[in-house]
Amino acid sequence: MNRTAYIERLVPATVRSGASYPVPNSEGMIKLDAMENPYPWPSDLQAEFATALSQCALNRYPDPKGAAIREPLATWLNLPSSLDLLFGNGSDEIIGLLISLLIGSGRSVCAPDPSFVMFRVVAEQYGVPFHALPLDDRFDVDLDGWRAELETKNPGVIFVPQPNNPTGNLFDPARLIQVIESTDALVVIDEAYTAFTDSDCLNWAAEYPNVVVMRTLSKVGLAGARFGLLIGAPDWIAEFDKIRLPYNINSLTQAAVKYALTHAEVLESQSQAIRSERVRLSALLGDRGFSVWPSEANFVVVDTSPVAYDARALFEGLKARGVLIKCLDGSHPRLKGTLRITVGQPSETDALMAALDQLLAGGR
Repeated sequence: MNRTAYIERLVPATVRSGASYPVPNSEGMIKLDAMENPYPWPSDLQAEFATALSQCALNRYPDPKGAAIREPLATWLNLPSSLDLLFGNGSDEIIGLLISLLIGSGRSVCAPDPSFVMFRVVAEQYGVPFHALPLDDRFDVDLDGWRAELETKNPGVIFVPQPNNPTGNLFDPARLIQVIESTDALVVIDEAYTAFTDSDCLNWAAEYPNVVVMRTLSKVGLAGARFGLLIGAPDWIAEFDKIRLPYNINSLTQAAVKYALTHAEVLESQSQAIRSERVRLSALLGDRGFSVWPSEANFVVVDTSPVAYDARALFEGLKARGVLIKCLDGSHPRLKGTLRITVGQPSETDALMAALDQLLAGGR
């Protein structure tokens, strides 16, 4: 038997027919494609941080519970005393952990459509049925459509990004509460972009027995550290902790989180700057004729149809000029003709506008 036959016997067809997660090469480019914080640490703090990292005992396994960062995180989050924390190697690990509970259970995973692609990807990789929940013409919860799906698809876990990625909007809290109160599934509120909105669903995890909340430090400046957290009642967290891999948060990440939280005002100031720049970016794009979708995240989505310029051509033209954004066109029928642009520093916004002006003026 040749190697191909061995692979076909071992690797599920759902995996073989898929592809690894695509990450474009961004070397030397203005990077506005991945919803990262564009601001580095101030130089004086970088030196302090290097000292903190140098004290990590890399010859030892990390603290399996992350004890040194629990209290600082609880304080920063203003965590209700009735809730507990579980840490993940980014939110992606937590998503995988929650979906893995459903393997062989006969229950499914549900999430809005369109939404964060990893909900579907991980479910398919684990062989758990995935079902999309429809959104209305404003990309809000289609309550009747959700009820119909949830009644027939037997979900065990429902992921709800708040605000949503890739559309950037918040879902109506009243509609979400109706969903929460009508299902026996675990509802996971994904607040990855909470730093850029006034919305806050954290108390829902204390108020409703079937709600937990996911957050991450990736969007506020620690994307390279890969640190996510799940917030929920202690009995939920205790069960999830049983299937969490030991030592999943390495010593360097724990040191980075601890240091960042001692300078949380820097992260918060940068997040406020991003919120302000989002307003300016949206206005500048609107001035150039684009339809800019309302956003409560650190990115905006633009519809290119008003400027009569193909979205893919604009994406490629910007890339050729050293500006990398995300082309959503082709990823979902309702995202036809759209681009997603991460909010960068003002100088990066200016460079984006200069490149757009060249393209719109005919400099293809």
